[in-house]
This record gives sequence, C-alpha cells and structure tokens, in this order.
Amino acid sequence: MSDISDQVASPLGAVTPRLPRGTPANDEDRRVAARQLGREARGMLGVAWRCPCGRPGVVVSAPRLDDGTPFPTTYYLTCPNAVTACSRLEASGLMATMTARLTADEVLASHYAEAHAAYLADRDTLGHVDEIDGTSAGGMPGRVKCLHALAGHALAAGPGVNPFGDETLALIGEFWTPDCSARLVDPGTARRRRDVADDGRVGA
Repeated sequence: MSDISDQVASPLGAVTPRLPRGTPANDEDRRVAARQLGREARGMLGVAWRCPCGRPGVVVSAPRLDDGTPFPTTYYLTCPNAVTACSRLEASGLMATMTARLTADEVLASHYAEAHAAYLADRDTLGHVDEIDGTSAGGMPGRVKCLHALAGHALAAGPGVNPFGDETLALIGEFWTPDCSARLVDPGTARRRRDVADDGRVGA
C-alpha cells in the first residue's frame, strides 16, 4: 500500500503527520482487529495490509501506547489464518535454521540488516521513542525470533524488503483461503492462540 499524508490521532499524545504505510483505522477495522486478537488492538493507528476479504491483516501500531509503554512492533499481524500458519512454522524449528543462515550468508545478512533499518525508519515517522531506539521486531538484525513480526513487515512493505518475511509468506501460501471470516472466534480462544504465538514478545 502506498504512503499517505492524512493526519491521524495518535497515542503518542500529538497528531501524527503520516502513517508509514497503509490507511488510518476506522471503527470497523478496530472492531474486526479486536475480534481477531480476542482483545482491543492497543495503539492501533492504521491498517498496513488487508486480506482479499477486506479485513485488516496487519495493523500499524503506535511506538508508545496510551499508558506510556514503549511498543516496538509497528506492523502487527492480526489475520488469524496467518497467525496460525506462522505458529506452525515456528514450532517446526525454522527460526533456528534461518538464524544459522545469517552467519553463513553475508548477502542475506546484509539484506536482513537493511530490513531492520527500513523498519526503524517507518516507525520513526510515527514518533521517536528513546527506550526502543535501535530495536525493531522479529529479532532483526542479528537473529530470527518471531515469524509473525517478519511476515507482518513483509505484507506491509511488499516483496523484496524483508527476506525472511518473504520466505515465511512463500511457505504459508494463500493463508486467506478458506475465508478468514471463519476464523473470527470467541475472544477467549483468540487470546489463548495469541499467547502461544507471542512466545514472550509484547502484543499489540
């Protein structure tokens, strides 16, 4: 999705001049994201990628939440089908293999470092937060820690930006089929799924 210049309300306590990617979130987007996650999507500013069904699949999150908490994950994966598919890949041990490849492949490591820098640049358009300065998401740039975050970045930024995000998307395929509306489940089930998927990272 292209960059936009619309001004949107931000939990940073000021008007954010632009989103790095996507469109501002409307009330329906927020309701759908809450159903996907099983709770309110904290700090949700916009939608960086939508499923073909039109629902949010990756949301843009503020770098500082309403309660003042620093939040590094700018592009947060919400599509239930994609979340489940990424969790399965993580359980297979794929992240360890990807991390090992960074040591063996200088070109890949350089590309991944560029993805890290691009992520930080996008987040800084929403406001600079000192506590997370230099910290992006998904383990970038030195390791692979969370495929959900890398896939979210790849969907938001498009192909060719995040190499491991692109690989993850290629492996999970057309995750939006069957229709992801069938995966909008009760909040308790969604919350338990996200708790497993988060694996210690801060949630949206």
